[in-house]
Amino acid sequence: MTADTAARRRQQQIRQLCAASIRALAADQALDFRGDHLYRGRSVLPLNAPHLYPDHSSDGFGSFRGAADGMALRLLHSDPVLHARLRPAGQTARLVFELLEQFRTESLANQPGVVRNLRLRHEAWSTQFHRSGLTETSLGLLLYTTAQVCRSRVTGEPVVAETEDLIEQTRGRLSALLGPDLALLRRTRTRQADYAEPALAIAVVIESLADSAQADNDGGAERSARKTREQFSLLVDAEEDAWLPETAASGASPTLADDGGAYRAFTTAYDRIQRAASLVRPELLHDYRRRLDKRIADSGVNVALLARRLEPLLCVPVTSGWNSGQEEGMIDGARLSQLVCSPAERRLFQTERHEARPATVVSFLIDCSGSMKQHGEGIAAYVDVFLRALERIGVASEVLGFTTGAWNGGKAARDWKRARSPRRPGRLNEVNHLVFKDADTNWRKARPGIAALLKTTLYREGIDGEAVQWAARRLADRTEERRILIVLSDGSPADGATALANDEHYLQQHLASVVRELEDVGAVNVFGVGLGLDMSPYFSRSLILDTERLGQPEGVRELLGLLERSLPPLR
Repeated sequence: MTADTAARRRQQQIRQLCAASIRALAADQALDFRGDHLYRGRSVLPLNAPHLYPDHSSDGFGSFRGAADGMALRLLHSDPVLHARLRPAGQTARLVFELLEQFRTESLANQPGVVRNLRLRHEAWSTQFHRSGLTETSLGLLLYTTAQVCRSRVTGEPVVAETEDLIEQTRGRLSALLGPDLALLRRTRTRQADYAEPALAIAVVIESLADSAQADNDGGAERSARKTREQFSLLVDAEEDAWLPETAASGASPTLADDGGAYRAFTTAYDRIQRAASLVRPELLHDYRRRLDKRIADSGVNVALLARRLEPLLCVPVTSGWNSGQEEGMIDGARLSQLVCSPAERRLFQTERHEARPATVVSFLIDCSGSMKQHGEGIAAYVDVFLRALERIGVASEVLGFTTGAWNGGKAARDWKRARSPRRPGRLNEVNHLVFKDADTNWRKARPGIAALLKTTLYREGIDGEAVQWAARRLADRTEERRILIVLSDGSPADGATALANDEHYLQQHLASVVRELEDVGAVNVFGVGLGLDMSPYFSRSLILDTERLGQPEGVRELLGLLERSLPPLR
């Protein structure tokens, strides 16, 4: 096992343990981590206190456990609606208010182990803050001292010893300015609304002092602070959810509500299923394939290692015979005669021989809408790496795509207009489903077809729900024990003609309904991979993938990690 693989597994184990701890302490089974963010079901929880996010490269397990306990206490003891209503507008004031509310909830811990974990995390965060160089600026020292003094007042614990002398002067200044409000913090800590009054007063004063400190900072110190923030950051972006990835748009459709949830298409006469390779000139396809092979070779992805990691998830171990001549195992009756001739002989045993039998089919469904064309080469490289690994272990795979035959409705919209534009026509475009590789064709033969993903003129608009249904039906016709559908997209369903004739949420709600039904039935394991996008409004099991990691080892490991967390090994 490489050091990188070991580190990744350790991060995964830490997240799982911390998630289990948060669920137990907060008594909420719907809580889990996706990346470094905590979710309740499909909704991300914006816990903005900066010390809740340790660094995997430098912090130990105790620090992560303290952060997890802090998250659980925040969920237990803080009303998010009240907090959002009271939160001030200024960035610095909001940061201070977030910190004070987090300190309040942490002060309510009554288990000795939890208190110890919280203290350990606070000390680790404080040490990192100080050693990063941020306390060398007047602004950094002000914010650091505020955090130390306020936490000490709320919890009754001393400030961090390492920096006690450093903050003494600023501490005295703050005590003179904030004395009455600081005294109220501990007295009102069990009542969120009452506590918010001194917390807001403190936040406003600190913001005023911070504005002055920022104006007085010399250029060299400010440049130093900016440099250190690359390694350590105090400020979680205080704008509402600004630090979170963009979330896929979703909403309820009035049209579907009026129709009792019945989705329909105005016409299917122009819908097509096409081999993608047939839409690209052979010479151009050959050039695309050469570009794709070069990108994959430059990526450095270890396909053999990926195949070994996928094997226990996608294959079933079966007995294929016996290994005889072993020194342990079951006695081999055919070798007992050797014991008479050679009493010292020890190789009288046999063991079962196992091999992996493929028991899974994997389908990649790629959004070929207009915004995805910029990612065509990266997506092709990303998927191709997985196809090569799957080929090594004998697992069937296919690559599908979905787009439309035209922009703005095409022939379907024309027929609708000729019919005098009846109300609520349903889907109003020509669906075009693409097959880049089918499950019965091996990777070597399908190589040219996969490269058709680089053809930018294929990318138009996206009717996601019907595409997911189509891909799931193809999987349902297979005989494999496990069926996996991985949907890759960078946005919500979008078709201009359908949205104008129905409503903007028509296709979105249909996609959500289709995925929810598939997840409830469970015959197909559905995963969503969002390119820089949180797909959780549609998929309960989803991944936010940085577009810069397409085809790179980091991006491959992220999807592999999602599969490992979500799928138990086949038996």
